[in-house]
This record gives sequence, C-alpha cells and structure tokens, in this order.
Amino acid sequence: MVPPPPGEESQTVILPPGWHSYLSPQGRRYYVNTTTNETTWERPSSSPGISASPGPHRSSLPTTVNGYHASGTPAHPPETAHMSLRKSTGDSQNLGSSSPSKKQSKENTITINCVTFPHPDTMPEQQLLKPTEWSYCDYFWADKKDPQGNGTVAGFELLLQKQLKGKQMQKEMSEFIRERIKIEEEYAKNLAKLSQNSLAAQEEGSLGEAWAQVKKSLADEAEVHLKFSAKLHSEVEKPLMNFRENFKKDMKKCDHHIADLRKQLASRYASVEKARKALTERQKDLEMKTQQLEIKLSNKTEEDIKKARRKSTQAGDDLMRCVDLYNQAQSKWFEEMVTTTLELERLEVERVEMIRQHLCQYTQLRHETDMFNQSTVEPVDQLLRKVDPAKDRELWVREHKTGNIRPVDMEI
Repeated sequence: MVPPPPGEESQTVILPPGWHSYLSPQGRRYYVNTTTNETTWERPSSSPGISASPGPHRSSLPTTVNGYHASGTPAHPPETAHMSLRKSTGDSQNLGSSSPSKKQSKENTITINCVTFPHPDTMPEQQLLKPTEWSYCDYFWADKKDPQGNGTVAGFELLLQKQLKGKQMQKEMSEFIRERIKIEEEYAKNLAKLSQNSLAAQEEGSLGEAWAQVKKSLADEAEVHLKFSAKLHSEVEKPLMNFRENFKKDMKKCDHHIADLRKQLASRYASVEKARKALTERQKDLEMKTQQLEIKLSNKTEEDIKKARRKSTQAGDDLMRCVDLYNQAQSKWFEEMVTTTLELERLEVERVEMIRQHLCQYTQLRHETDMFNQSTVEPVDQLLRKVDPAKDRELWVREHKTGNIRPVDMEI
C-alpha cells in the first residue's frame, strides 16, 4: 500500500472522515475506510450514497484471496485479514476475507486452537470428503467438551483414545482366552486322574468290559481337552496378544507428529498476529506523519513520511510472508489430518476383522472338541449294547462252579 504523494489528490479533493486513498502495486488508486474497513475503487463522496468517481469506475471489487484481489491489488489493509479454513475443497487454507467488517468476519467464523472454521450458523454445510460413509476424516476436526472436566478434547485425540481402547480390549480378550485354557488344562488333568481310579475295577463280564471302556474314555477325553487348550493358546490367545505388539509406540509417534504440526500452526498464527499488529502501528505512524505534513510543510516531515512509508511497506511484506507460512503450515496439518485419520480408520477395521477371525477359530475348535468328545464315548455305547446278563452268568458259573450233584433225602 502506497499513500498518495503530498499535494496530488489530498490537496484537490477532501475525502470524508475516516477515508484514505492508496495506490495498488499496479498504480491504480483505491480507497479504504479505516473505521468500517470498507474498500472501494470509487472515490467516496461527502454525501452518503453518492460517489464522486466517474461512471467507468463504478464497479465492485473482485473476489479476494489471502487479503488480495485476483488481479493482485490489495482488498483491504492487511490488518483486517482473518483466517478461514476451507476444508470442503481440500485445498490450502488461506488467511483473508472479502468481508469489509472485522466484526462481521468474527461472527461468521469460530477459532479453535489457532484454526478458524466457518461458523455453522452462517456458512452452508461443507461437502464431506467421504459423503457415503461415516468416515473419521469428516467428523473429528473440532474439539469436544471433556465430560469429566471443564476442558476440551481434540477430535484427533478422541480417535487415538479409541485406538488405544481397542488395543486394551484386544488384550483383555486374550486374557479371557487364557483363563479358558487354564480351565481346559485343569479339566483334562482331573479327567486323566479319574481315569486311573481303581473303583469298581473287579467288575466282570461284558459289564466289566463296558465299565473299563468308560474309564478309558475319560483318558481319551482328557487328551482331547489338552489338545484343545494347546490350539487355543497357539491359534487364538497368542495371536490376540501379539497383534500389533508395538501399537502403543506407533500411536505415540502419530500423536507427537500431529501435535508438532499443531504447535507449528499455533506458532505461525502467533507470527501472523504479531505482524498484523506491527503493520497497524506502522500505518498509524504513517497516517500521523501525513497529517503533520498537511499542518506544517517541512523537509524533515517529508523525510519522516518516506521512512514511515518504507516501514509500513516492509510491515505489509512481513505480514504477507507470515500469512504464506501460516497457510503452508495449515495446509500440511490438514493433509496430515486427513491421511492419518484414514489410516486410523483402516487400522480399526483391520483390528475388528482380526478379532472376528480368531473368535471364529475359537468356535471352530469348540465344535471339533465336541466332535472328538463324542467319539470317545461311542465305544462305550457299543459295549453297553452288548451287555448280556445271561451270558455273564454262564461265564461266571463255568469259572466258579463247585459241582452239579444235588443233595438227596436221607433214608431210615
């Protein structure tokens, strides 16, 4: 921004209170109302609603980007620029607004952790990145009030907490399966011990054979449960425990990476605010010296104006540089947020699918165990169907008979 040279227009046309004239880098003159932040190509008139500019200049200013029009001319003094996050387009977020009023700009935006979002009450609904899905990348940009306190939790932090909670649930499932294995091992041990019991060992005949098979089936069943417990350990418990063994470390790295980007973003934002304040001070100094020149013309005052003008221009350049750095940082943060949230979404789907597969393996092992247990009692059923009390009596009698001569009556 370059104020008009002394004696050019300020001496021929008196601008209304609050209005100042500047030259764009292309040499075109425009006007700024420092009270309302209104910017126009038309020369303002002392009478409200009437312009002092000729007809050809009666046109609105073009759309602004980063506080500058598409043609390269400044839209308004840089100190009125504010941040706007254009998440709907996925492009670089830019500092700046075409709104002429700071107050109106603040009403249309909401700033969270140095990032300004469109206000939901004043801006149209933004286009979702994945509109057909409830994707992480669309719904965790803002902060959420902490239900356990008065603070807030960042959306990305909520996603990390879910990931860590999922890891904890996975660990607890593994511990549950481990307890199931202990029960199986203890059960198998007791079955094997019971199968060696000598109770009713002297039973004879076909019933004795069936009873011996019952005891043997216990030993067979014990072996089945031992194999079941071993498979539970190798095919269910161990995979659940070892899945993403370094997951917490990876999540911490991810958290630190996003946090570093947010810190850099906050630092860039602070630099923009500092540069904006510096520019405001330089402009006020230039304005004051220009007013002094109108009151008293002197070589010293003109030299002071040149110095103030150079400092104001430098301050404007510094602000533009800070704005560019901020936009780069915010663009990087936005890209990393989208990439990282999609990765967290993929990891969660992968975790759920992994657990589902191993629980299916658990049920499959259960079915196999039940089938093997059934096979251990089938020989018992076969022998029980062959139990014949008459044949058992015959065999016993043949082995233990003492004679077949019956006693006779005694004669006198």
